Amino acid sequence: MPIIPETKSWTWILDERCPECGFDSTTVTFREIPTLLRENALAWPEVLDRADVRLRPDDSTWSPLEYGAHVRDVFRVNTGRFELMLAEDDPTFANWDQDATAVDDDYASQEPLEVVADLLEAAEAVADLLDGVEDSQLGRRGLRSDGSHFTVETLARYFVHDPIHHLHDVRG
Repeated sequence: MPIIPETKSWTWILDERCPECGFDSTTVTFREIPTLLRENALAWPEVLDRADVRLRPDDSTWSPLEYGAHVRDVFRVNTGRFELMLAEDDPTFANWDQDATAVDDDYASQEPLEVVADLLEAAEAVADLLDGVEDSQLGRRGLRSDGSHFTVETLARYFVHDPIHHLHDVRG
């Protein structure tokens, strides 16, 4: 059975605690997010060094390696989105089909050590970028291709849930 593409909108995470991983974005300040991203990234080398890194727990769930590659790309995609929001007024983000990317980039065949290095680099890049955001920029807006509106602050609170949630996914 192939991976079923994600179709639900996770924007509710801005208002509610995640019942699966326990993350509650309503309790997190923008200034805490770079630290959360760095801490999350530092947990992935251990995950991607596991003997079962390429094994899917079932046919419809990504392996730890696939999750790690996805998280790396989440960091990269959101770096680009923040850069766009900080440089342009009310930009619309290009669509990113995470499921197509996983197939097209063959996440399952990537080298774990390369994924770790790239994930750490991508996490540091987005954390550094967010560290440099001034308070006056937190309200800058952007629009996701599905119509969801974000500010720099709400996108950060929304986005940080993704790597936290996926670390929970691979740790069980």
